Amino acid sequence: MADITSYALDKALLNGPALAKICKNVLPEQNDQLLLAKLQALVPNCPVHLSRVGDEWYRLGGIIDSNGNRIANNLIEWTERTYIEGGKNLQTLIAHAQKQKLIATRQTGNTLHFVVQTGDKAQDFIQIDIDKTHEIADRWLVGEQHPPEDLEEFIDPLEPTCVEAFYIGAARYTYRRKTDVSVFMDEINKYHSLAHPAQRFMEDWNRSSAGHKSVFCNDWIIRPFQHTGRFGEQIINVEIVNTQHKSLPYQESPTGKKGTALNNLLTRFDRQAGYPFAWFFYMVKGNLVSSSTGIAVVQDINEHFAYLPERDIAVLKDWVSEPYSV
Repeated sequence: MADITSYALDKALLNGPALAKICKNVLPEQNDQLLLAKLQALVPNCPVHLSRVGDEWYRLGGIIDSNGNRIANNLIEWTERTYIEGGKNLQTLIAHAQKQKLIATRQTGNTLHFVVQTGDKAQDFIQIDIDKTHEIADRWLVGEQHPPEDLEEFIDPLEPTCVEAFYIGAARYTYRRKTDVSVFMDEINKYHSLAHPAQRFMEDWNRSSAGHKSVFCNDWIIRPFQHTGRFGEQIINVEIVNTQHKSLPYQESPTGKKGTALNNLLTRFDRQAGYPFAWFFYMVKGNLVSSSTGIAVVQDINEHFAYLPERDIAVLKDWVSEPYSV
């Protein structure tokens, strides 16, 4: 961990414009190691690693002609502007697109989640989300067989006429956002009268054996999001996301197991996960371990089977008294 002075300096350097510049100047490669090296060079006193590569997504792209020449970067903006310029006549827009043999593109990509460890607590990390995208020729802007009936269908048709896909230009990185998790968690608690489940999850990590033996952001990150409430208010929320790359087995039911047999089951899971008390956090997340496991362990504790450290017993009993999930 960096000392306070060096971390404060690193944090100042880790700003949006600097991150956007790195993304603009680095040519994407398959394993993203060059981008990682550039990020690490920006904050040399704090460990940086690529924590997770999100699932592939796609979204509307731009417009090119049949020779691959760029017509517009944003299909939606071009469509709305050209529609207005044509007197808001859909048939004029359709005829123009067909005459020019325009092709719609799509952006495909993944979001890369990098983490910068800034301390020893669960919340002590900065998360940097960067999109790695490629533009691909997707379809004729207007197909001969199924012309659109309205502007919405023009932009995103239900029955597109596809072209033979080809890449347009090189892949690129785009800076998406930076989240100082410690600051974010302080902020999100202002929107909730009780401790947010994600906050409890991190606090339980900090006081458990997991927090004493492992680094939270090696296996867990966050997904912040915002939605509109019933009265139009903006609500900030967050999800805990597991980034474990190991293939962990589903924890079999603890039914009929107690004492040494149950302890062996949990120890095996922890060993495969890579840190103690891992089964508890997977249980709270609702992944691989059922809540009945926690109940069974508490029953063992009440019957004086002592295989958990006191700090973990305290965390588990608090969960049984007031269950939560993330």
